[in-house]
Amino acid sequence: MKPLAKLASISKTLKNEVVTDWINQGKKVVGYVCTYMPEEILLAADILPYRITGKGARDTSLADAYLTRVNCSFARCCLEQGFRGEYDFLEGSVWVNGCDHIRRCYDNWNAKIPRPFMYMLPVPHMFSPEGRQWYKEEVVKFKDAVEAHFNVNITSEKLSEACKIYNETRRLLRKLYDLRASDAPPFTGAEASIILSAGFVMPKTEYNRLLGSLLNEAEKKSKAPQEKVRLLMTGSLMDDSEFVENVEDMGAIVVTDALCFGARYFWDRVAENGDPFEALVDRYYTHVPCPRMAGEYPTRRDFILNQIERAQVKGVILQHIKFCDLHGTDNAMLKMDLEKKGIASIELEREYGPLGDAGRVRTRVQAFLEKIGG
Repeated sequence: MKPLAKLASISKTLKNEVVTDWINQGKKVVGYVCTYMPEEILLAADILPYRITGKGARDTSLADAYLTRVNCSFARCCLEQGFRGEYDFLEGSVWVNGCDHIRRCYDNWNAKIPRPFMYMLPVPHMFSPEGRQWYKEEVVKFKDAVEAHFNVNITSEKLSEACKIYNETRRLLRKLYDLRASDAPPFTGAEASIILSAGFVMPKTEYNRLLGSLLNEAEKKSKAPQEKVRLLMTGSLMDDSEFVENVEDMGAIVVTDALCFGARYFWDRVAENGDPFEALVDRYYTHVPCPRMAGEYPTRRDFILNQIERAQVKGVILQHIKFCDLHGTDNAMLKMDLEKKGIASIELEREYGPLGDAGRVRTRVQAFLEKIGG
């Protein structure tokens, strides 16, 4: 099977074939929900980090009994899949206080459908020396909890090796984004979304092998420049390749992003010299921030502007899940700043999963593309 087809197969279902193989070897899988959770700690304990999403939810009828309609549809879909037993293969799950919606999702998950290992990792909402020290203390507690529950010893050597494996993933994904930024991108935005999604639900060593093969194939192929409107997508969590494909079907191509399921996830690496634990804390605390980090809007804006320049972007999709106040507010500020620089943008409020409205999105994006000359 070709690398892209293999990655697409892995990304389709929650319990994919590589997860099944991992479990059949007697190894554990632990879910997590946020990019502020240091995955390398789990890998150093020979545990597979697995990103929890609401993928595959057909409705939210069970979750709606516990989360209200003003809780975002992503949180409700995650809880729905938990109630339906779709995550029963997890030994545990690690949650972060990213927003109130996810915090309430964790409370209900912990009360009604707990796994053997349940953990809430608090993360400060501001950058400061005191915040960094607080985050370090919380990561130490998390590491100790993993060691105690799974009866393992996470040594500096194991942690250093895990950091190298993840840095290789980050290097390969930067290479993917360099190719996407070229005049003739070898992958559509929808294909890139599939590639990225697979990486969150499989061992990174296997992922690196497949991703390396995929990129080598892409570099050997010659492609003519595409006459499509080059877009950047930013905003709320986006693991829906069909949403991206819906946008691209109207004569556009998403060539880069500033998403936690995209560039913000892998852009910064862990320093490989010195104490690996300190380096890990530094990387996860200060990596490209999302709106949960108060006062860091200029950093996010500048990152987006850099992505726009390096990928020759003509328009920006500012999407956010309904009731996501953090990204909704951020997108409003971004729209104003992009307008000042003459960069076209459109704000899209959307629902996650089964509640989505593809027709409305297509109509608005089509009008946007026509406006900017698509």
